[in-house]
Amino acid sequence: MATADTVYNTTTTAQEPKSRKWIIVPSENLDKVRLFIKVLEVLLSFVAFVMEEIVSNCSQCGPLYFFEFVSCTAFLFTLLLLILLATPLHQRVGINSWPALDFFYTAIMAILFLLASIVFAADNGQTDLERGAVAFGFMATVVFFIDSALIIKKRGFPCRKGNNEQAERAPRPESEKLNANGTDSVN
Repeated sequence: MATADTVYNTTTTAQEPKSRKWIIVPSENLDKVRLFIKVLEVLLSFVAFVMEEIVSNCSQCGPLYFFEFVSCTAFLFTLLLLILLATPLHQRVGINSWPALDFFYTAIMAILFLLASIVFAADNGQTDLERGAVAFGFMATVVFFIDSALIIKKRGFPCRKGNNEQAERAPRPESEKLNANGTDSVN
């Protein structure tokens, strides 16, 4: 005769959780192509930052410092965004619209990298390190713009009203359908 423990044990005891994946690509926020592009953004901005850091002399340091700020910011924040989007950590952060955040961050970084690269290219000491840093800055700029274009191609412009129409056309739960047409009272 089975005891109550053996009958209820299989349905009431906690099962061991399934092994969780640390990297969830492809996902709704990041596919394999964009993962590669994000990694490329991180690497190019890191190389631009390191090359700029090695520069020992500057006659006009303003453009150098601006380029340093942009390349360091791009490296650190893109790495953080990559980690959040490629792992389950993005589910624990209280952000509801990852595609919009990803698009606006990427577009802003593309514009800032373009400006910083132009300013630094126009006013530097013409050393090989400075030219290399500028070249990697422009390469990073191109990759950030490509990433922005892929986001728009895949999801459309994040703030356009037409993108919300799909959510409005989504099927409503049965209880909402009944309540919406006035048949919610039961006699």
